[in-house]
Amino acid sequence: MEGRKSELLQRIESDREVLLDFLRCFIRCQSPNPPGDTREAADHIRQFLERHGAECRVIAPNEVMPNLVATFEAGTPGRHLALNGHIDCFPAGDGAGWTHDPWGGELVDGRIYGRGACDMKCGTTASVFTFLYLRELRGELHGRLTLSAVSDEETFGPYGARYLAEHHPEVFGDTCLNGEPSSPWTLRFGEKGPLWLEFTVRTKGAHGAYTHASKSATAIAAKIIGELQILEDIPAPEASNLAAALDEAASAIDRAQGAGAARITRRVTVNPGVVHGGLKVNMVASACTFEVDIRLPNGLDAPQILAEIDKIVATYPEVSYRQLNYNPPSWCPPDTEMAQLVRANAKEIAGIDPVPVISLGGTDARLWRYKDIPAIVYGPSPIGMGSVDEHVTVEEFFHVVKCHALSAYDYMSRPR
Repeated sequence: MEGRKSELLQRIESDREVLLDFLRCFIRCQSPNPPGDTREAADHIRQFLERHGAECRVIAPNEVMPNLVATFEAGTPGRHLALNGHIDCFPAGDGAGWTHDPWGGELVDGRIYGRGACDMKCGTTASVFTFLYLRELRGELHGRLTLSAVSDEETFGPYGARYLAEHHPEVFGDTCLNGEPSSPWTLRFGEKGPLWLEFTVRTKGAHGAYTHASKSATAIAAKIIGELQILEDIPAPEASNLAAALDEAASAIDRAQGAGAARITRRVTVNPGVVHGGLKVNMVASACTFEVDIRLPNGLDAPQILAEIDKIVATYPEVSYRQLNYNPPSWCPPDTEMAQLVRANAKEIAGIDPVPVISLGGTDARLWRYKDIPAIVYGPSPIGMGSVDEHVTVEEFFHVVKCHALSAYDYMSRPR
């Protein structure tokens, strides 16, 4: 690798301590969602950008959930690249089960620990530094580069990228590069669609010894949860190029996301994540609510699933349900230009050729795809994501930063 790209790699290596310090401090800025207050983490990014001469807009439809947008015009006209990352993260609870402080950003044995380390403060850091590195070279590049660091991603909420999509579509550009965790061995060109439902069961209730006097709301809930598993047998029709890509990616998906991931990438999954019911062990429960997370593969849409659920619920007059959230599955061509650039640079840097895959989890990248804008996700391994001892290895952190910087440079080096 020669020329400007070689200089970019050297710059990243010379900034090694700066990058590590930025990420570790970023992790220490607690931004769990819920509750979703990201002001400290947003200030960390904003102040760093401003210290390096880059102004940014603060767009905050909810004052405790600010979004940051920074843009520069290159020396000559061209295409518009969007770098996107989120600044909120999962909660860490009381830290039980962690062997390192979930908000400490500790660097131990080549690993940076903390909530949000891989999901996705590593990837957002890569976007921030990519923006600044290319801003210095803007005179020789083409087009425009926009960085959006958003809040309210973890709950698919309305105040982050969704708000930008509805009120500031100018930040979306022609292509998106996102650093959500994917593992260095895969890049994501699409994702399954989450359908979240809340069920309510109500009965008269009774003394626990008088089971003849009332049906049990919790027992009915258990039956429905069991019957919902039939949704996993609904076949998903696939476009030929999508099917071919997933056939080829099966082993890589299992490597990146665990054995069995390739199978459920193409199937409906049902997870009853929350159940609340009953007041006391010796009472027949009169009320039970439960929330179910249903993930739809590409090829299916909510009406097909809801029609089957309606058939199940129809046999239980005590039950009603409502839709809490739905984001349709999304995908863009697996051989889109940015996917090819990321693969080429990963191979050049580390001898890795990341396989294009569909993500099991949801990301803000879907919002670009809904607008028919290609969106590629490439980030670190999802180690401890949503669990204990979340971390990112130093090696993967720098790999992601390098791949993002070089791929964005390649994209903006081309006039069209």
